[in-house]
Amino acid sequence: MSWLDDPDDDEDDAYDESDVRVRPNPKANRPRTKRRPAHADAVIARVLGVDRGRYAVLVDEDGPDERRITATRARELRKQAIVNGDRARVVGDTSGGEGTLARIVGIEERTSLLRRSADDTDQVERVIVANADQMLVVVAAADPEPRARLVDRYLVAALDARIRPLLVVTKTDLADPAPFLAHFEGLDLQVFTSSRGDMPLERIGAALVGHATVFVGHSGVGKSTLVNALTGAERATGHVNEVTGRGRHTSSSTVSFRYRGPDGSGWVIDTPGVRSFGLGHVDPANILGAFTDLAEVAEDCPRGCTHLPDAPDCAIIQAVAAGRLGPGGAARLDSLQRLLATFADPAAHRRVEG
Repeated sequence: MSWLDDPDDDEDDAYDESDVRVRPNPKANRPRTKRRPAHADAVIARVLGVDRGRYAVLVDEDGPDERRITATRARELRKQAIVNGDRARVVGDTSGGEGTLARIVGIEERTSLLRRSADDTDQVERVIVANADQMLVVVAAADPEPRARLVDRYLVAALDARIRPLLVVTKTDLADPAPFLAHFEGLDLQVFTSSRGDMPLERIGAALVGHATVFVGHSGVGKSTLVNALTGAERATGHVNEVTGRGRHTSSSTVSFRYRGPDGSGWVIDTPGVRSFGLGHVDPANILGAFTDLAEVAEDCPRGCTHLPDAPDCAIIQAVAAGRLGPGGAARLDSLQRLLATFADPAAHRRVEG
């Protein structure tokens, strides 16, 4: 007879758990939970820069108690990119006293995000700055020679990020910038020219008021010199190598500085100089929009027109051939086609990079 047939055995004994061994909690701590604190006491601060895991942030921006403090990121943000220009939620000691350290526990929704990739085939993007609404592209008329196609890439990146582009040409005492600027005729692009001893600081400053402007450019073009003159910062400046013709990297990090002018204030975000600007993250449909005059003509193109040299009945190609887009039209079309060819044939990016 089995135990199931034993009349003296209570059927509930099969479910008796009184002898189950329970593992003790020697630390007597509370069980882990996925619930995170709401941080209702968090204050909003602007991220000005980062250095070895420590973030310089500005609390109470433009308020009576504006102060710069140092913060670290919360553990739950270890996979979240925190970049210059971010609006961060900060808790902890926000007094800004010596030796104090606050904590970033969240990032507010961004209005814009400027990015670049290593090259046009790299889908991994590198975030440069958040919440900027203007980009000031700095190039030199000479020493180093200006690269129109690099500027085209900046314009595409700005348009993709919904950022207004501006252009300043420095060192115009060394060369006439007119041939270079002819490449951009017809574009909705405000242009400033600058020479040694004659920097248009008032005009450029007026364009910065009320905006967060990210400064970009090739190494050695005088970008940090311009930033220092506008903001009173002390960014290191360098020179151009006489052998290679390349500028030396002097700014190694992205830092925000306040511009204060007679008509108001704004933010200047200085970035390290770059010699290339990959667009692997950009939607190819946004490329044509960077060339505003060509985009208008493209409205007369056949549906699905690629605008490449072999495109039949392309209105842009016809307009350039007829001379209707001015002396810079052919150069702009060539630049557009090189960028479009890059995305049409990813393997060709090394051939088309200008």
